Amino acid sequence: MDITQATDKVKNERAKKMMLWFGIASLLMAFAGWTSAYIVSSSSREDWISDLQMPSSFYISTGILILSSITYILAKKAMRSGVLKQCTTWLVVTLGLGVAFIVFQFNGFSQMVAQGYYFTGPTSNIKLSYVFLIATVHIVHVLAGIISLTVVLYNQMKGKYSPQEMLGLSLGATFWHFLDLLWIYLLLFMIFVG
Repeated sequence: MDITQATDKVKNERAKKMMLWFGIASLLMAFAGWTSAYIVSSSSREDWISDLQMPSSFYISTGILILSSITYILAKKAMRSGVLKQCTTWLVVTLGLGVAFIVFQFNGFSQMVAQGYYFTGPTSNIKLSYVFLIATVHIVHVLAGIISLTVVLYNQMKGKYSPQEMLGLSLGATFWHFLDLLWIYLLLFMIFVG
């Protein structure tokens, strides 16, 4: 099919999907840069801590984020089936889980500080700075995902989606799943590298 011959609606949908994927690609490049710097620092710094244990709250928040991806999938499934109230319910649950993820991330930071690990200052360490930086930047993107999810939820409650018209719901879900996979990668990276 010649894309220049597509309807305006199809062109608009294609453009929105492409914008999302460009955004995801740019986020991947940013996190690739930070994780590359982490690798270089781990092999070249004498003060690198090699026995850092990730806080238990990071593992709990990971489970919460995985669960939130499942609830987002259930919301999309409910929409495809035309069960609009169930879709709304799953979106609200996903939103709550997203907030819980952030709460547990900050709790993880508190656990690290309680163990004497600081982001900055005389008792800080470059590895800890990377861990705090990477986790904080991911939290900022989860906040963006929560804003996106709030818009999707608002549009759902206003009846803007249907089984035939669910582009916004699908785009929001794609971004949310990306954030989920990104965090899993980052956590595994910080556990096994350095």
